[in-house]
Formats: sequence, structure tokens, C-alpha cells
Amino acid sequence: MLLKGADGSLDASVNSEVLQEILYVLARRGRRADGALLAQNVAALFPDLLPVTRADMLETCALLDRHPGLSVRDAVHAATMLRNGIARIVSVDRAFEGIPGIQRLAPSAVG
Repeated sequence: MLLKGADGSLDASVNSEVLQEILYVLARRGRRADGALLAQNVAALFPDLLPVTRADMLETCALLDRHPGLSVRDAVHAATMLRNGIARIVSVDRAFEGIPGIQRLAPSAVG
């Protein structure tokens, strides 16, 4: 989740679910220690880590109802974004393109 400043800098944030995904995927691949280190490094890069709240989860359910092709994890990210006024996300996942209020940016477009 990000906002790009007029000077080209990135004002970016992530939610706690991003760290959970890092830990889950790398642990599942037998790289638990790598996952923990990466999650710690991401947390250090984003000191204002957004929580996933009860209200975010209720919005997640509403998004899942309105967007049947949206994965649960993407719905959590989208809900957190919408509830925190974040309009742009860097992602390869095109499912974000169908959500009003969210603009998906390909990773190649940022940098």
C-alpha cells in the first residue's frame, strides 16, 4: 500500500497481514528463520504498521460478497486500505483493479 510523493519519494505502508504472509509462506517452504528475519526487516522499514481491525474484517466480508473472484488475503489488504484512506497498491494481482477506490500499480511501474 503506498502513496507517491510529488518529489518521487514513496510514502508506503503495510498491514500486519503482510508480515503474517511472509512468515506463513517461508515457514511452509522450510525457511522459518528466513521468514522471521524478513518479517522483522519489513517491520523495521514500516514503523507505522497498520493493524487489521475488527472493522477491517467486517469490510473484508463485504468485499468478498461484492467481488467473488477476490481472494481472502487480498480482501483483507483491500479492506485495510479503504478504511485507512489508502488508494494505491503495488501488486502483481490484477484482482485489485476491480475494487472501486483502489488503483493497482504493477511493481515495474514503481521505482
